[in-house]
Amino acid sequence: MKEQHKEQHNTGFFSNMELVFALLSGLALGIGYLLSINNETFMALAASILAYFFGGFFTLKEAIKTIAKGAFEIDFLMFAAAVGAAILGKWSEGGLLLFLFSLGHALEHYALGKARKSIQALTDLAPPTALLLQAGKEVEIKIEELQLGDTIRIKPNSKVPADGVVVRGEGTVNQAPITGESIPVDKMAIDDPTRDYSKVKKIDQKNRVFAGTINGNRVLEVQVTKEAKDSTIARLIHMVNEVEEQKSPTQLLTDKFQRYFVPAVLLLVILLCFAFLIVDETFNESFYRAISVLVAASPCASAISTPSAVLSGVARAAKGGVLIKGGRPLEDLGILDAVAFDKTGTLTEGKPKLAELIIFDGVDKQEFYSTVLAVEQQSDHPLAQAIVNGINEIVEPNRISEAIDIESVTGKGVKGTIDNSLVLIGNKALFSSDDGNLPQDYKEQVETLEAEGKTVMLVKKGKDFLGIISVMDKPRVGAKETLAALRKLGIRRMIMLTGDNQQVANSIAKEIGLTDAFGDLMPEDKVRAVKQLTDKEGKVAMVGDGVNDAPAMVKSTVGIAMGAAGSDVALETADIALMADKLENLPFAIGLSRKSKAIIRQNLWISLGVVVLLIPLTMFELASIGPAIFAHEGSTLVVVLNALRLLAYKN
Repeated sequence: MKEQHKEQHNTGFFSNMELVFALLSGLALGIGYLLSINNETFMALAASILAYFFGGFFTLKEAIKTIAKGAFEIDFLMFAAAVGAAILGKWSEGGLLLFLFSLGHALEHYALGKARKSIQALTDLAPPTALLLQAGKEVEIKIEELQLGDTIRIKPNSKVPADGVVVRGEGTVNQAPITGESIPVDKMAIDDPTRDYSKVKKIDQKNRVFAGTINGNRVLEVQVTKEAKDSTIARLIHMVNEVEEQKSPTQLLTDKFQRYFVPAVLLLVILLCFAFLIVDETFNESFYRAISVLVAASPCASAISTPSAVLSGVARAAKGGVLIKGGRPLEDLGILDAVAFDKTGTLTEGKPKLAELIIFDGVDKQEFYSTVLAVEQQSDHPLAQAIVNGINEIVEPNRISEAIDIESVTGKGVKGTIDNSLVLIGNKALFSSDDGNLPQDYKEQVETLEAEGKTVMLVKKGKDFLGIISVMDKPRVGAKETLAALRKLGIRRMIMLTGDNQQVANSIAKEIGLTDAFGDLMPEDKVRAVKQLTDKEGKVAMVGDGVNDAPAMVKSTVGIAMGAAGSDVALETADIALMADKLENLPFAIGLSRKSKAIIRQNLWISLGVVVLLIPLTMFELASIGPAIFAHEGSTLVVVLNALRLLAYKN
């Protein structure tokens, strides 16, 4: 419910002790009631005092800690109400108040503990030890002792102890604990097992393993690329544990409401203490009514209604391979009107393939191949890799020229120098300032290929155009079905933002069912596009890889990164990270968010409704402390249990 409760009751010992004390308080209360029936007044009083001790122990302890921090919360108000009842000689009602309040808190902490355990269970995914290979022998050591570059052996059907690269062996690995993928993923040894991969940023998923995943029925040898404290699972646990500190918009609104509501209740209670001055009753009767109103108006249920739902929602998302970093993105995701997507690697496979080579008349084929390879093989851009791989499959150039001064021109292409001649390879925008511009026939060929949905690049060396290269990036399998699912969830606009030309954007958009496609965008253009969409639509998500799209994600309502399990940058920059490289997880995340939002709304209606009902009932003496505390603690448990339903959410 509150930060201090989280600090004090996050262990089984204190949670169990509070429950034991609450039950002892109830036992003492029951014994006192039986003794009072038999007119054992002194013994009944002693039993009531015991009920106060056991029921008020944790309540007073928390109240003192809160007051010491300069705060003023529910525990103090409840304890003050119980003391007031004792002053009036209403020991049994004061004892009932403390018993039910402490019992409610104990059960509340137990229920919330189920959500926290779902998160804490992540810490048990990675095994405590690993089999380190030293001089060909296995040495069992703690995972905290593993160093970068160490080689470990992972036996069949055992958990992977560290993030790393497979250097020997092949088989399948169950990545469900990290990415949520239901089907085991094939893994194989990397080409160069002697290289140090701890600082290599781009490693193919087929060669990478994560701590906490489960090896199949083959032996794998893995080079450690992350220390235990920096592993994907460790970072995931750390970020999820921070969720409770990040309040959602509803929680911030509730907190703001309570800043005014609690003082107003205290003022009302003080005024009711003096009701005997204008109403024909004694001070004791006015004081008793004031205490009843204090209990009835306590906003305990409303305080826990949002955090419990956020905690449960985030825990369920983590189990499904979706990291939601706090209450704000959890709520915002559920009220989206539009979703913007990056194209490459998000809506498409991200693995473009060489589609066509056109060598202009009079150009030597070997010169063309040699020029293109010399420049493109020095680039790590996916298009460059596709071109190099495609040409190598077609021919084996006799000689590859040496290119120098290679420079990437963002959103346009690449340039370099060969034999003192400037080489340009890129889209039409790269040649927009060229003196002679494009010859008309070359331009027409480019536009024809672009109309087919291909990404087209011209090759120019010195003053001569050598030819045209086209590549294609096919839509991701399941992209069309995912967009259809989003449409069913009520997402009205789905927009693609890409640096590719508009024809390519239109072709892919039509094929997979997007509502809009914006092409020819530079990175800064994507930022402006997201801002314009946000201004027009209100709530817009940006889905990308979390790296190149980070600026656009910052401008969006919710930034969503795909395939974040292997990307430190994506984990840091995105509000929501889809740990697996699966677009299909997006409808699950949005559906869960909408369910969370609905439960938060239900909880607020329940909690505030009970308060609105109880205040007049206690003010006009239609209900006393007993029924008020029953309703008060009952509503608290109802909202917590309602929130826990999110743990069982199914896509």
